[in-house]
Amino acid sequence: QAQLVESGGGLVQDGGSLRLSCAPSGRTFGGYAMGWFRQAPGKVREFVAAITWSGGDTYYADSVKGRFTISRDNAKITVYLQMNSLKPEDTAVYYCAANLDVNRLRIGTGNYWGQGTQVTVSS
Repeated sequence: QAQLVESGGGLVQDGGSLRLSCAPSGRTFGGYAMGWFRQAPGKVREFVAAITWSGGDTYYADSVKGRFTISRDNAKITVYLQMNSLKPEDTAVYYCAANLDVNRLRIGTGNYWGQGTQVTVSS
C-alpha cells in the first residue's frame, strides 16, 4: 500500500529550528504535488505548505510565511519542511500529503497521507 513516511520531528526550544522530511514507500508519487499539514491537540488539521511537482510554485499558510520553507528533491521523491524561528504555537503533529492537484492538496481533498511526526516547541 502506498505510504508517505515522515521523519525529523522532535523537541526544540522557542526560536529553534527543525527540518522535516517525507519520502514515499510503496510507490514513487512521480508527478505529485506534495505538502504538509499539522494538527494541534483539540484543533482541526490545518494546511501548512505545499509545493508543485516541478518545485516552481510553493504555497504557505500565513502563520508560517517567512519562517518555514518547503522544498523537494525529485531524484529522491522527497519533500522537506525547514522550520525556523519556531514558536510554542507550532507544536503539533505534522503530516505529509501528496496529490496530483496542488489545489486539492491544499484543501485536503483526496490526499495520500503519512502517519505524522510530532513537533514540540517548548517556551
